[in-house]
Amino acid sequence: MATISVVNMEGKEVGTIDLSDAVFGAEINEHLVHLAVVQQLANNRQGTQKAKTRSEVSGGGKKPWRQKGTGHARQGSIRAPQWKGGGVVFAPVPRDYSIKMNKKEKRAAIRSALSDKFANEKLIVVDEIKMDEKKTKKFAEVLANINAVKPLVILPENDENVVYSARNIEDAMTALPETINVYDIMKAGTLVLTKDSVKKIEEVYA
Repeated sequence: MATISVVNMEGKEVGTIDLSDAVFGAEINEHLVHLAVVQQLANNRQGTQKAKTRSEVSGGGKKPWRQKGTGHARQGSIRAPQWKGGGVVFAPVPRDYSIKMNKKEKRAAIRSALSDKFANEKLIVVDEIKMDEKKTKKFAEVLANINAVKPLVILPENDENVVYSARNIEDAMTALPETINVYDIMKAGTLVLTKDSVKKIEEVYA
């Protein structure tokens, strides 16, 4: 079982905490991490793009001029793709981009992402994160104290003061143990957990 230092909001070490090897010391499966990231990005796509083909554009039922003898190239409809206002060749249609991934694979991918952060010393554990008011400047000072760069702060429960304080800080994100995902973990420069967050994460993903 691995051990990591615990700091307070001033950045001073106040103790240590044991991390579960099943969650923070798991074998890193790069393939599952890749699949999880691809799945999340694909599922975020709306898939609502649409354009009309020549069969869907209104008008153009009549042949614009006779087949021969005009000096023009033959044309069958003014709604053909080469005409202004005509239909689009191979027009995009609404589609579902979502990709399915098994629950066990998702959990294994999250364990791999958490283990990667710990292995690369990009994991910081704070005894607790409490804000008396919604103040971005104060929360930015806390992040500076603990040397958190592009942080993903995982809170044990929803705390509006912390969430709103972090909202206006560039590249700072907040999440709950139940809502973390591989993409956000890998994108973050530093993973910031509280002691209670560690316990909840180990309960959910062990």
